Amino acid sequence: MTAVTMLLLWTLMVATSLLSGIFGMAGGLVLIGVLLVLLPLPMAMALHAVTQIASNAWRAAFLLAHVRWRIVIAYGLGCVIAVGLWALVLFVPDKPLALIALGLSPFLLRLLPAGSKADPEDPLHGAGCGVASMSLMLLTGVAGPLLDSFFLGGKLDRHGIVATKAVCQVQAHAMKLLYFGGLLPGAAVLDPVLAGGAVIASLIGTLAARPLLAALTEVQYRAWAGRLVAGIAAFYLAQGTWLLVFP
Repeated sequence: MTAVTMLLLWTLMVATSLLSGIFGMAGGLVLIGVLLVLLPLPMAMALHAVTQIASNAWRAAFLLAHVRWRIVIAYGLGCVIAVGLWALVLFVPDKPLALIALGLSPFLLRLLPAGSKADPEDPLHGAGCGVASMSLMLLTGVAGPLLDSFFLGGKLDRHGIVATKAVCQVQAHAMKLLYFGGLLPGAAVLDPVLAGGAVIASLIGTLAARPLLAALTEVQYRAWAGRLVAGIAAFYLAQGTWLLVFP
């Protein structure tokens, strides 16, 4: 990989970490789309995992007091179950299927009856979300729309959502790195310079996002976060359908 390509990727990582630092979402969705175009799938997944682990770890560290640890534990248990099941088959999907699954995920949650809406603070719901989102992450590289809709459906404030989701994402992306960087045949080997730059870029974006998150009101946060989730999910659904119909 050339120095120019690395610089462009690091710049993109700063921008996507900034976006995720403000809303706790959306940045990873943008990043994985670019990486899948530029890199082989296992390497794209592994590099995306490293970047997201760093970005979410920085974010969690700065908002540690707001983390809801019961949610983290339940979600992590679900992730472990999902990885154990996926390790039995080591399946890697075609791109159209991955995009369609990613695009549909938040809309399916919204179709649930009002009495059965997911509650982030219910341990069974948290474990179920862990299984579903970890499966989606191994299928598509990210689980953003599903996890975002899960957290936005509860009563946590914006700091609680961003902090708790960040710790959950650290767990999930670490397991994704294990899957694509160790379990799969032909596992990816990352350039240490590229990976190290990703960690620094994530820190820069996260630091820049802190005053912007503080400036948002709860109403503004939920309004814009919901639009981001719906817009990005719709884009991936349309792209996946297009590739399926016109391969």
